[in-house]
Amino acid sequence: MMLADRHLWAFGVFAASNFVLTMFAAVITAFFAPAAAGSGIPEVKAYLNGVDAPEIFSPRTLAVKVVGCIAAVSSSLHVGKAGPLVHTGACIASILGQGGSRKYRLTCKWLRYFKNDRDRRDLVTCGSAAGVAAAFRAPVGGVLFALEAVSSWWRSALLWRAFFTTAVVAVVLRALIDICHRGKCGLFGKGGLIMFDVTSDTIAYHLPDLPPVIILGIGGGILGSFYNFFLEKVLRAYNLINEKGYGYKLLLAATISICTSCCIFGLPWLASCSPCPTGISEACPSIGRSGNFKKFQCPPDHYNDLASLLFNTNDDTIRNLFSAGTDNVFQISSILLFFFTSYFLGIFSYGIAAPSGLFIPVILTGATYGRLVGMLMGSRSTLDHSLFAVLGSASLLGGSMRMTVSVCVILLELTNNLLLLPLVMLVLLISKTVADALNANIYDILVKLKGFPYLETHAEPYMRQLTVSDVVTGPLLMFNGIEKVGNIVHVLKTTGHHGFPVVDEPPFSDSSVLYGLILRAHLLILLKKRVFLPSRSLFGIDVSKQFSADDFAKRGSGKHDDIEDIKLTAEDMEMFIDLHPFTNTSPYTVVETMSLAKALILFREVGLRHLLVVPKSSSRAPVVGILTRHDFMPEHVLGLHPSLLKSRWKRLRFGKTSLNKVFCDLC
Repeated sequence: MMLADRHLWAFGVFAASNFVLTMFAAVITAFFAPAAAGSGIPEVKAYLNGVDAPEIFSPRTLAVKVVGCIAAVSSSLHVGKAGPLVHTGACIASILGQGGSRKYRLTCKWLRYFKNDRDRRDLVTCGSAAGVAAAFRAPVGGVLFALEAVSSWWRSALLWRAFFTTAVVAVVLRALIDICHRGKCGLFGKGGLIMFDVTSDTIAYHLPDLPPVIILGIGGGILGSFYNFFLEKVLRAYNLINEKGYGYKLLLAATISICTSCCIFGLPWLASCSPCPTGISEACPSIGRSGNFKKFQCPPDHYNDLASLLFNTNDDTIRNLFSAGTDNVFQISSILLFFFTSYFLGIFSYGIAAPSGLFIPVILTGATYGRLVGMLMGSRSTLDHSLFAVLGSASLLGGSMRMTVSVCVILLELTNNLLLLPLVMLVLLISKTVADALNANIYDILVKLKGFPYLETHAEPYMRQLTVSDVVTGPLLMFNGIEKVGNIVHVLKTTGHHGFPVVDEPPFSDSSVLYGLILRAHLLILLKKRVFLPSRSLFGIDVSKQFSADDFAKRGSGKHDDIEDIKLTAEDMEMFIDLHPFTNTSPYTVVETMSLAKALILFREVGLRHLLVVPKSSSRAPVVGILTRHDFMPEHVLGLHPSLLKSRWKRLRFGKTSLNKVFCDLC
């Protein structure tokens, strides 16, 4: 249609195609699996920190993630597939770890050995590493990404397991690529982020080239921090819109799709046509689905460089920007216009009800930023513009995501050139340092916006002024070693607690003593199995033999037992349950006078869900309270002790530095 000068019809078909694909992704996400929206990396990061949010790894989420990501990326939205692939790998690992899916009758007995928190967490870590390895064909980068970006606990055994996983991914991907290179896959396999053999074999840089690289790193840090700042503001607005219902979610997705189509189709008209360069192997102008020299509305033997950037897949556009020997292919006005378009489309496209990633848009925007800096430097630097593009991607990734080692290795594996190592390291360190002075990294911001109670690796300074008894709230609910069924049912129905102390009173002990901790899930199993006693007495019968290990194994992502689903008669309510055989008799405990900061380190490093607080004096009740991760959240602590907001320690940690003040004033 463009060749026939039917421009309005061309725009209609283009916008309609994008609209249908976007709405398809939004509908299946909003109605079938809301947890599949976004990149999924914040959900994986929170899970590996100990937050088990519902439905984030369910088979339904996996299916919608895969199908929705294909539709969203195909709809010309400025989103990527790397983040969704990380979530996809984590979903597959979690489903394997729970032995498959009983709901869909896909189970395997030998996989039940992974039905515990630690092994399943390790599997999810390996799955997230596999996702990065599949997205970028970077096995080592995948391992380092899992270590640096998502994992909260790391063991030496996990290192080789994750490396083995990514190595298998690399082998399988290599085999599929070889098959597609034989022409058996059609268009499939010709594009994609496979490998960028784009830089020259010998890269020469000298001391005078370092100032432009340093400037590039500083600018990348500032741009990355602004990217995070604007994205947080946009996502807060999107959350308010999405909370109003399905109609508003779909309306938001439709608006973003139409605006994106208008930008992509309308902006190339602002660029001037350029004559095709001589001595190139690629067809110019390129007519069809791919190519670096789009004709658009230009006359014969001319191309539109801005259309070449906008009407390509993100992967092909990155490849074109990274390609060596293309210094004269793009005009500075087109690069500048494309940079602003890519920068803000990446911000506004993320957050709609569809699977979408941030990694690829940030790489693309950074590559454009690097090209722009290279053009502005002109003869003051001997570095190729393609090298500036690679360094620009590194600087924006460092400024936004604040990853250093993993990003460095991923970029080196992408470009297949180890000579870039010193410059990439320098740019990443500078951009991360600059951005850290302004705001948090993008994944921490997303975790906070989603409301996950994420525990940081460090304790805030004001926590040293508090003891654990200062944050214990609410009445403590305990059970006796032999408890009445009616009392257990009443407590489970009226509270949402997941752990309860078990205390022995006389005559079963000489004095009131803490016996241990029992979980809600185990109490539900006991009620469901009706392991009841007629009176409050010990008969010496080991009822634990009536259960198997599978009865108490960690459940998967399907429907869990609920107290409302257990039907008990009035006669059952008057009976008793012996909790002793099912109680954890060695729970972690801390004295009520322990520093809250020390308790946080213990809680996080061991990976606890419950931490019992015992009294300092033996004359009091055996348990003072229970600490969960919510008790360590700053909102909870500072809500109980608002005076700490004005304390010197709080001001040093959270106060606005001069850079922060300048940043907020500008915005």
